Amino acid sequence: MAKKATTNSTHPGLALRAARIEQGLTLRALAARIDMPFSTLSKLENGKMAMTYDKLVRLAQGLAIDIGSLVAGSAPTTQPPAALGRRSVQRAGKLPGASSERHTHHYPAADLLGKMMVPIIIEVKARSIDELGGLVRHSGEEYLYILQGAMELHSDLYAPLPLAQGDSVYFDSGMAHGYVRVGDEPCRVLAVCAGAGMQRVAQSAGKSWNLVSSDESGSLSANSVSYIET
Repeated sequence: MAKKATTNSTHPGLALRAARIEQGLTLRALAARIDMPFSTLSKLENGKMAMTYDKLVRLAQGLAIDIGSLVAGSAPTTQPPAALGRRSVQRAGKLPGASSERHTHHYPAADLLGKMMVPIIIEVKARSIDELGGLVRHSGEEYLYILQGAMELHSDLYAPLPLAQGDSVYFDSGMAHGYVRVGDEPCRVLAVCAGAGMQRVAQSAGKSWNLVSSDESGSLSANSVSYIET
């Protein structure tokens, strides 16, 4: 008797396959839609290739689903019990991270699960929304502080907002948004996010699977929006 397959929420390929089948798409049809080699997509579904952050964005946009569902399946039905006295100390140069050509994310306090806030130190590289690969939205709220350099906060509701070192902004993360670097100086920012979708992405960074970008390139629509959590 064949062994029944089990669902592993840490394997994004299983969620990818389920979403593809639910939409009535073959592997080749989805590969053509997102301009990804058929062989690459097959390996991602079967867990034979690392699921990078860039690939997650492309797949989520192509299937019109939230990234959170690919990262860790559905949200837990119960919340973990509250803990008192927790703390996380992060030493300089030892932050788990996720890198790509568009941005580099570092995750302080990545060892604390179920936290109310997700701090992320971001090295902004993209110089346009097209280069960024589209806007992103997730449930909750976000605080952004510019540590170094200058950038623009793009969104689907407001004109681009110029921000320089020392500036900050607090905004609704449900508004599609993106960080775009301006000027020649490196741009480094601190983003503090609240929302279950971002928690699942941060918890997965550098743990269950590799988020570091591969050499494969692929362009994304400048008008597309990636949904991390609905």
